[in-house]
Amino acid sequence: MVLTTLLLAGCAGDRKKESAASDGPSSRNMSAADIHDAVPKDEPLARYGNHSPYTVLGKTYTVLASSKGYHERGIASWYGKKFHGRRTSSGELYDMHQATAAHKSLPLPTYVEVTNLDNGRRMIVKVNDRGPFHDGRIIDLSYAAAIKLGVDKTGTARVDVRAIDARKSTRTPVKLADETFLQVGAFSKRKTAKDLAGKMKAAKLKPVRVRKSRGLYKVWIGPYATEAELEASARRVVELGYERPHKVTR
Repeated sequence: MVLTTLLLAGCAGDRKKESAASDGPSSRNMSAADIHDAVPKDEPLARYGNHSPYTVLGKTYTVLASSKGYHERGIASWYGKKFHGRRTSSGELYDMHQATAAHKSLPLPTYVEVTNLDNGRRMIVKVNDRGPFHDGRIIDLSYAAAIKLGVDKTGTARVDVRAIDARKSTRTPVKLADETFLQVGAFSKRKTAKDLAGKMKAAKLKPVRVRKSRGLYKVWIGPYATEAELEASARRVVELGYERPHKVTR
């Protein structure tokens, strides 16, 4: 009990006390392409960080009995080098280069999918810490997650947070129908389509092809064997600054 309280106060409470200006990004040169989703695992509850209710800076919070069905929209923020290497509320060391996050009420650990509603980027992170203890914020992202979601420059963003059932995610991947692709764009001019296809190839999204159909030149990526592979490529396209591609079959 004593260690649980110390972890909560020492990891989460201190973030509230220290100003945002005292925190900052990693000295490591990182891009969104370098950062990968957390891989959901069916894990037992952490030994620490799940005591409920708990109090931080005079305010009491209750931990949910289960993450099942959790879905919320609100404001996300991020934390970085100031806390790198410190113990999180769950007892794990905080690594700002990994896809993790802090949350006030979800059981530790919980895996969630976070979508930046301002740019469409999404990723899966592991919730292993408590916070953010700022009014109006629902999740505190690691620095890596902030880069992936495009929050590192803005500081905060509107997000959608949905809990993932790790038991289901560890089962056999959902297979797609034969010849399933992502359509990145459709143009009246072949050159425009070829230019976009070249940019997709340069970003290592392949195979890429240009198909003519109904008078339009369509840029397709694929085919994909599983939903997970298709979703990863769709996220990458959004990260490059394009509209989210849609799924097509042949």
